[in-house]
Amino acid sequence: MERQLHLNLLASRPPIAGGLQSSSKMKMGPGRKRDFSPLPWSHYFETMEDVEVENENGKDIFRLYCSGSSGPVLLLLHGGGHSALSWAVFTSVICSRINCRVVAMDLRAHGDTEVKQPEDLSANMMAKDVGKVVELLYGDNPPPIMIIGHSMGGAIAVHTAAANHIPSLLGLCVIDVVEGTAMDALNSMQNFLRCRPKTFKSLENAIEWSVKSGQIRNIESARVSMGGQVKKCEESCSSPGVSDSIGEAVIEEEADEEEEESSNKKRMKEDDQEVKKESVFTWRVELSKTEKYWDGWFRGLSSLFLTCPVPKLLLLAGVDRLDKDLTIGQMQGKFQMQVLPQCGHAVHEDAPEKVADALATFMVRHKFTEFKEGILC
Repeated sequence: MERQLHLNLLASRPPIAGGLQSSSKMKMGPGRKRDFSPLPWSHYFETMEDVEVENENGKDIFRLYCSGSSGPVLLLLHGGGHSALSWAVFTSVICSRINCRVVAMDLRAHGDTEVKQPEDLSANMMAKDVGKVVELLYGDNPPPIMIIGHSMGGAIAVHTAAANHIPSLLGLCVIDVVEGTAMDALNSMQNFLRCRPKTFKSLENAIEWSVKSGQIRNIESARVSMGGQVKKCEESCSSPGVSDSIGEAVIEEEADEEEEESSNKKRMKEDDQEVKKESVFTWRVELSKTEKYWDGWFRGLSSLFLTCPVPKLLLLAGVDRLDKDLTIGQMQGKFQMQVLPQCGHAVHEDAPEKVADALATFMVRHKFTEFKEGILC
């Protein structure tokens, strides 16, 4: 099967017809149109706050989204180019399953974080950021913390744990990032990035592209998380490709959607002249400029993961992700692994309930927390 490279710097499978109800291929029924309008963070998180971290270059401001008031803290780290909003739907589900608190963090130069050195996305720098935010939030007596990371965020979670930046660390969960697969994918990453649309005429257009291209297969998650990936240009961006970008790298729609897509394209072309005069949306993070840090994120990751002295969970979109070191480690029982099929690379967005169930079961088994009343294991 031909493989596509995903935004988060890993190999990803092409969209699967049918599959999950939340898939981008789900049928909407005759006459129904899918809603690509954005959803607010407040539907999923209880609070949003900015925390200021003092350093030698001044103050860095990190955006956090939080839920829950008791239990262990789930510290959530997003993938490259994404933001804490990618955890929105997952957060609402996990908080309904177990007693826990959630802190989803925008990493350096991502989302709405403002830092003095946005160009430094080294693993060491971002791991230190995580440690400083935890220290600022909880002081010298932090609560038990389970760190969970997806893709690049999974790599940063491992580096954070290995460097002991979180002294109260309970456990570690890594989602769809494996050293061998990641290193193999890096060679083709720039080609993939060049094929993405550079701009979108609206946030709705960006959400539509993310779903139809298979980047995010859960429409609800895309509607809340894409706002963290793109931003409105302060000045008018170059317009080529804006109106028609939705057609690039988009999967073929079901027959009952062809008429809708044709209508959308016609409307986009009619709006083209207006787009040239208005602000358009572009990516918040220029991932192509972060290439010098890719090797440092992933090289040696398997060894670091295996040596972290806490219970570990690895969630994968496919068993083919495993490299040699992890295969041996898994056979030796050094970590728990679960494969969630019919998902793309954004596993926690595509199947938030399955990820929440796997994590909840893992945490209860290790006596980190308890299921909420009425929730069966």
